[in-house]
Order: sequence, then structure tokens, then C-alpha cells
Amino acid sequence: MGAYLEALHHTGYYYTSIGIAQVAVAILLLIPRTSSIGALLYFPIILNIWLLSYALRFEGSFVTSPLMVLANLFLLVWNYDRLRYILPFRQFSDLGIIEKPTKYSTKFPFLFFTGVFITIGLFVVFARFGYKVMPRNSMSDCKMQFENLDNQDAGFEFCECIHIKGKPLDACLNEFEKE
Repeated sequence: MGAYLEALHHTGYYYTSIGIAQVAVAILLLIPRTSSIGALLYFPIILNIWLLSYALRFEGSFVTSPLMVLANLFLLVWNYDRLRYILPFRQFSDLGIIEKPTKYSTKFPFLFFTGVFITIGLFVVFARFGYKVMPRNSMSDCKMQFENLDNQDAGFEFCECIHIKGKPLDACLNEFEKE
């Protein structure tokens, strides 16, 4: 992940423009009138971060990035009445989503928040136990996950493959699986 960010930094103005876009979108999200366009613009940014975190097993945003994608999806669904006109549908049916109900029920909030807590729990469990081998952020953190285990030597070799030799994650994982 560090090599990727270093290479991205060396692209020059592209790296700066990504940061400016993130700040601009954050400002749009803070203003209630522009929050729907902010959520729409933020979705590809956070989706990219999430996919990159999972692909490279980056600990820094392993739990937070999928939760931010879910929060952004919630904002997009919340603003569906504003965003539906830019979708490629020609006919819009009123499914009772937009009208104000005559009587409110506590069933929906209970089910919604239960679903939210279960989803957050699943993401945290996956982040903690989803992969048996993680490259970690430093050599010492990487080696710490293998200490006093049966595959300690293979694990230390994996850490050296990532942090010292600088080989790709897939190549180091293949060597680890062979040992």
C-alpha cells in the first residue's frame, strides 16, 4: 500500500487533485442543500478506497472504508427523490416511498437499526478473521501475527518477502502457501 501511495504521490497534480476533490465533496456533504450531489460524487471515491483496502489488505481502512460505503449508500437512498431524475428510467412510480405516512410505526426503525448493527458486526468480524495472513503496516507488526505458531518460519519469510524484498502480495502469498 505504501508503494502505491508513493507512486500516486509522484504523479504530481493528480495526487493533489484527488485531495481537492475529497475536500470539495466533504464541503458539499456538509451543506444540506448540496448533500445529495455530494453523496453522488463521493460514492466513486469511497468505493475506490474500499476496493483498494480489500485488494491490498490495508489495515488502515479495512473496517472504516466499507462502513463509509454503506453510509454513502444510505445517503443516496435517502436522497432518492432528488436523484431519481438523473437515473436512466423514463417512468417513475410512486411506491409510497416519498409520501408522508398517516401513522408512524416503530417497526421500521427497529428493523433498520438491527440490520445496521448486524452489518457493522459482520464487517468487523470479517476484518478481524477474514484473512489468515495480513502483510500489516510494518515488519514487526507482520512478524507479531506469526510468533509462537506452527508456521512461524514460513510467516517470517512472508513478512520479509513483503517488507524487505518488496515482492507483490500474490507472489508472497503463493510462497507462504507452499511452505
